[in-house]
Amino acid sequence: ERNPSLNLLEIRNLSLIKSGKPLLHDINMDIWRGYVHAVIGPNGAGKSTLAQTIMGLSGYRDIAGEIYFEGQPIHQLSVDERARLGITLVFQEPARFEGLSVPDFILAGAKEKRPGLVDESLRVVGLDPARYRSRAVDKTLSGGERKRIELASVYAMKPRLLLMDEPDSGVDIDSIQHIFTVIKELKAEGTTVLLITHSEEVLQQADHAFLLCAGQIVDKGPMDRMLDYFSGKCTPCTHVGCPDIDRK
Repeated sequence: ERNPSLNLLEIRNLSLIKSGKPLLHDINMDIWRGYVHAVIGPNGAGKSTLAQTIMGLSGYRDIAGEIYFEGQPIHQLSVDERARLGITLVFQEPARFEGLSVPDFILAGAKEKRPGLVDESLRVVGLDPARYRSRAVDKTLSGGERKRIELASVYAMKPRLLLMDEPDSGVDIDSIQHIFTVIKELKAEGTTVLLITHSEEVLQQADHAFLLCAGQIVDKGPMDRMLDYFSGKCTPCTHVGCPDIDRK
C-alpha cells in the first residue's frame, strides 16, 4: 500500500527489459523520507540500472510498473523534469565540465545562490575555499579533487532525493570520509539518500538496505542486519554470484 506521507519515493512492480535482456524484475521499494537507504548486491545484479531507471536516463525509461515521487507518478517524466523535482544522480565518474570556474560549477544547480554558499560547500568536502575559488574545473584538478568539487555542488544543490552510484569508486580514504560527511550533512537538512554500493563501509552509512540479486529484491532490512551479506551469509536465491566474488 502506498504511503506518500512516509515515503518520498515508491517503486511498484518495476521491470525493465533492455536489448531483449531482462535487467530488473518486479521491483517494489519504499524509500522513506529523510533516511539513508542502500542497495547492495553482486556485480551485474542491476544496482546501477535501478538508479538510472529512477533518474529516467535514456535507454532506461521503457519500463513496466510505476515510480512515484511525493505521491505523484514520474515514470513518464524526462530526466530534466525529474531533476527539477529535486532528484539528483551522482555517477561513479565525476562529471566533466571543462573550463567552468569552481564557483560557477558549484552554484550551477543550486536553487538558492546565497553569498557564502560556495565557501561553505567547499569546506564540507575538505577543500580550502581560498585555494579553490579561483580554480577551474579542468585537467589541473586531480580525479579526487573533481569528485570533491562535484560533491560540493551536490551539497549546494540540496536535492530532495540523492542517488549515489558507487560513491567510493576511485577515491582515496580521505575523500571517502568527506563523502560520508556530505551524506550526514544532507540527511540532517532533510535530503533522502539512496546509496548504490558493494562496499561494506558505504553500507554502514545507511539506515536501511535492500539486497538486489539478478534484478530482483531478495531481502531488505536495517543496515546492521544487512551487513551479513558481506560476511558471506547471503540470502538463498537462484543467482550464481555470491558475496565472496563481489567484495573488493
